Amino acid sequence: MSYSHEVESCFSDAIGADGLARADFAALLEAARPAVDALRRRHGDGSLPLLRLPARRDDLAGLTEVAERYRRDFDDILVLGTGGSSLGGKSLCELAGPAPTTPPRLHFLENVDPHSFDALIAAIDPARTGVIVISKSGGTAETLTQLYGCLNWLAAARGRDALQRHVTAIVEPGKSVLRRLAESLQMPALDHDPNVGGRYSVLSLVGLLPALIMGLDAAAVRDGAASVLDPLLGERDMNSITPAVGAAVSIGLARHRGASMSVIFPYIDRLASFGLWYRQLWAESIGKDGKGTTPLRAMGTVDQHSQLQLYLDGPKDKMYTIVMGAPAGRGPVIDTALFDDPALSPLRGRRMGDLLDACQRATAETLVAKGRPVRIMRLTKVDERAMGALMMHFMLETIIAAHLLGVDPFDQPAVEQGKVLARRYMEERSGEERGGGAR
Repeated sequence: MSYSHEVESCFSDAIGADGLARADFAALLEAARPAVDALRRRHGDGSLPLLRLPARRDDLAGLTEVAERYRRDFDDILVLGTGGSSLGGKSLCELAGPAPTTPPRLHFLENVDPHSFDALIAAIDPARTGVIVISKSGGTAETLTQLYGCLNWLAAARGRDALQRHVTAIVEPGKSVLRRLAESLQMPALDHDPNVGGRYSVLSLVGLLPALIMGLDAAAVRDGAASVLDPLLGERDMNSITPAVGAAVSIGLARHRGASMSVIFPYIDRLASFGLWYRQLWAESIGKDGKGTTPLRAMGTVDQHSQLQLYLDGPKDKMYTIVMGAPAGRGPVIDTALFDDPALSPLRGRRMGDLLDACQRATAETLVAKGRPVRIMRLTKVDERAMGALMMHFMLETIIAAHLLGVDPFDQPAVEQGKVLARRYMEERSGEERGGGAR
């Protein structure tokens, strides 16, 4: 497996009264067994396609062809989508490092802020811009609004007929607005599996097409996911199934120790968007019927200087998951020849990665010393395989945690209420404008 999963510092025998009792953990881990059995059944009968994705390779050749065309034909590629249609692909693409200054340059448009949209399209060449629009339902208002902005801009510059070369849609089969629009303008439409929810779609074309455009290894992402899924499918000892252990610890701390918040705390810049992906996955999947814990993202080392005071000395209502890399011995040497000072002696001759390693270890140890429950996940490498493993771990952990809470991990009924109200406001505004009442 591409990571280690250390939960010892979450237990009362390690951190005191605010830790989880071993007996409570054991009871919850056993209560998770039906969820694990259900995952095995659903993998076997194919009723949860997410679980079949790690082993799939038959779809990658076609995706690679699309990705290569986008890499060849375009300098800038706009990925239109929001939530699960964007965060997974963005997280994978971050593995490629800082935003490239040379093509291809991917831009994830997740909001409908007109200032950001106008500034972006003013800075890029429509002749060398491709668009990938992602909406599972094909009716997401924000994504359709983004798309129409791009279509009108591209058509004005390149002509209506160019849209079929510049734009590709990812949408589930059916007669949605996006599917009908793609057919009308003869734009390619790739099928989003209707049985793979948006926030669980990162291992599908939703996440892997952007990753392939950035030159990443999609098969390795799925290999990493398989390294976590396969033990769950075959292992009988629940203590060896890391997602089940994680779910039992998290729900146990919430239920028995009041840990109502779950902080994901990577010390790896390339996992910044991963933390946001986790936040959506956990929040939308388990936050129902008055149940759930609130996911928060922190980033090391910056949040040592902005949030750690609260974490150490504020309310004892959080569980911490610190994701560590192996940075020691890497980066530039701290050479003080230009200006030396006795205060610099701890840094002198060390490397930048040595400081990052010292900081991540110090944060974990200080939290533990303060009696805060800390889970540590260590990555020896930050690559496609490791990211696939992390993402599969948290998808499985989330599904198992939802079982322990008695909620459905795949729906989001409360979100739909907000969508209905937003649509009503838009319709009311249209009515005012038609009636001459707009101000």
